[in-house]
Formats: sequence, C-alpha cells, structure tokens
Amino acid sequence: MKNSITLLLVVLISLAQAQTKKLPLLIGTYTKSCDSKGIYVYDFDTNTGDFVFKNATEKVINPSYLSLSKDQKRVYSVNENGVESTISSFQFDAASGKLTNLNQQKAQGADPCYIINDDTNVIVANYSGGNIAVFGKKSNGSLSAIKQVVQHKGKGIHPRQESAHVHIVYFSPDKKYVLSTDLGTDTVYLYEYHPYAATEVLKLKSAISLQAGSGPRHLTFSKDGKRVYVLQELNGALSVFNFANGKLNIIQETTILAKDFKGNFTGADIHISPDGKFLYASNRGEANTISVFKILKNGQLVPQSVVSSLGKGPRNFAIDPTGKFLLVAHQYSNDIVVFKRDAVSGAITDTGKRLELCSPVCLVFGK
Repeated sequence: MKNSITLLLVVLISLAQAQTKKLPLLIGTYTKSCDSKGIYVYDFDTNTGDFVFKNATEKVINPSYLSLSKDQKRVYSVNENGVESTISSFQFDAASGKLTNLNQQKAQGADPCYIINDDTNVIVANYSGGNIAVFGKKSNGSLSAIKQVVQHKGKGIHPRQESAHVHIVYFSPDKKYVLSTDLGTDTVYLYEYHPYAATEVLKLKSAISLQAGSGPRHLTFSKDGKRVYVLQELNGALSVFNFANGKLNIIQETTILAKDFKGNFTGADIHISPDGKFLYASNRGEANTISVFKILKNGQLVPQSVVSSLGKGPRNFAIDPTGKFLLVAHQYSNDIVVFKRDAVSGAITDTGKRLELCSPVCLVFGK
C-alpha cells in the first residue's frame, strides 16, 4: 500500500512538472529608439505560451544579438553602436534571471550583428566593419583580448553593397568549421576552426559566390549536418546546399516571397523546427511574413504557406525547444507575437498572446 501511494505521488509530481515546464528566455533589444533597459529575461511556459518577467540589465547599449554559453552560466552580447561598438560578457543566474556584467572589449569593427561562443572562444560578425573578430575566454568566462580579426573585402551591384558586410558567423555541427555570410560581397565563406590557436583561429577553407545582388544574410544547418540553408536578404532567395568536408554544393534555390507579393522586402531570419521536418524564414519591409517550408528527405524544400507575422519588422524569431511555439520579435511594432506550431503540418497559427517590449531583436532560449 505504501509503495502504491509513493508511486502515485511520483506520477502526480511528474504530471505537475510537465504541465508547468518553464524555460528561460533571453531577449536582446535596441535601446535608443524607445525605453529599453537592454537584455530582458523571462520564464516562458512551453505548455501555455505565457511569459513571466524575471529580470533585466540596466543601461546596456543596443544588445541586438545574444549568445548563451553551453553551461548556461554566461551570456555574451554585441553592443551595436557604430564605430564605438563593443562586446559584453555577463554572468547569468538562470534561477533569478540576473545578469552581472563581467567585462567588455572593443568589437574591432563597426556594428556587430551576430555572436557565437563555445568553451574556448567568442566569435563576432561586424556588419559595417566587414570583418570577423575572435576573442578568447578567461577562466571566469569573461572576454580576453582580441585573438584574430579576419577582414573581408569587396562590394556588389546593389546600393547597399558598397563594401563588405559580414552578417553571420555559425559553427558547423561538428565544430570543425565556422561559416560566414557576407551581404556586401554575395559570398558564403567557410573557415577551418582551430579553437586553441593563439592567433589563427579561423583559416579560410573555401568560399562560394551567390547570385549578384542577393545579399546572403542568415544560414542554418539541417539536423543531420548534411545540408546548409542560406537566406538572402536583398532578393528573398533561399538556397539549399549539400555540405561535406568544408565545401558547399548547391542543390536547390527557392524564394520566401509569396507568388502575388509586390513591394519592398528584406529577408531576415531562418530556423528549422526541433524535429528537423520544417524550415521557417522571416521577411520584413512591406511583407512582414513568416514563410513555411517542408523539408524533404533529400534536403530540398517544398513551400507550404506564407503567413503574416502580425507585426512590423520580424528581424528575429525562435522556436521553443519543445517545438510547440514560434515566437516572432518585431523591431518596429515593439512586441513579440506567439504562434502555435502544428507538429504534423508545420503550420503556425496566432495564439493571441503578446509581449509588449521596446524594439526586441533577438530571442534565445535557455534550458
């Protein structure tokens, strides 16, 4: 009898925990266009789609992109501020949501727009500077002095391509390579990654040119690491590549644009669902949409739908780790819209849930 009661209690506790599964959600913002403290931390309920505020930084300038360490104890942010741009490191307490500043380093280039980290390094894409900056980590997780700067050169045919514009740095799943898109030169670069090197952390392995004037922006890998999907900002193209041994070979090119769309647009963000079956991409300008694609076994994409993002400027979006919700951060309508995601069809529908926040531009889930 006692064992039965104990088992029942365990089951009830497990059910209660399943019903109240909450994950930390870190939100990076722009701080100069409206009233923002910088980085915000919420608990996100993966069963209901509700937010609960936990904490925020004070007077952090334009932390427009964030990266959470593997152990969930450090957060790294860009501070996008022209030639005065910096990179910041924070100690992070997931229980309280508190972020404690550790240190800052000069970004070594203007307007950093993407940041990644592993156990050894923090790597930054400097958009206006047209370069990649690599910083080491000290034992407490703070940033060391600069280890390497990789400068891109060149320009394109579009008015916005007057010089190199590095838009992303991204680890390959096996961490052997770092991939980088350059909007200004219509190029995807693949670098060998040598994490413990003193100065030559990144060594160029190969580069592939995309359509002139396309402006490659963000990319992501398939779950098996065999495909790379590259979203182009300036022409709305979405390119699919086979990936092996540090080289890309194109197998498909499609578009995130609806067939009947006419107007200004700028492709923005791209993510694959946790089950690896669907790909989503956001589009800004006059479009303000999320495009949904089914991923076939050969890695190619089949368009499913183009849905309004229900706001202005869907710069970044995130799918929660359970795959139940897709959250869209709107830079210009100052809100985050929560969509429910259907695991079978990949379709997204409005939950009606909103988080009002000044100029949100980056969403990062913790564990």
